[in-house]
Amino acid sequence: MQKTSIILATVAVFGLAGCLEGDVERGVAGAAGGLVAAEVLGTDPTGTAIAGAAAGVLCDDAGINACK
Repeated sequence: MQKTSIILATVAVFGLAGCLEGDVERGVAGAAGGLVAAEVLGTDPTGTAIAGAAAGVLCDDAGINACK
């Protein structure tokens, strides 16, 4: 069940990232996704939010088509 929730949260964050125009907006969405993932995984919310924000900001630079 937890793996399904993690996968769905990841898909939702990257799906919404395509609708966001700038790095800041994608970073905020990534941080929010990181907080959700922290609740599901039971990990440190601060570290997971930072990782999510970094993923949101850098997803377009990584060449992911959904983030452009």
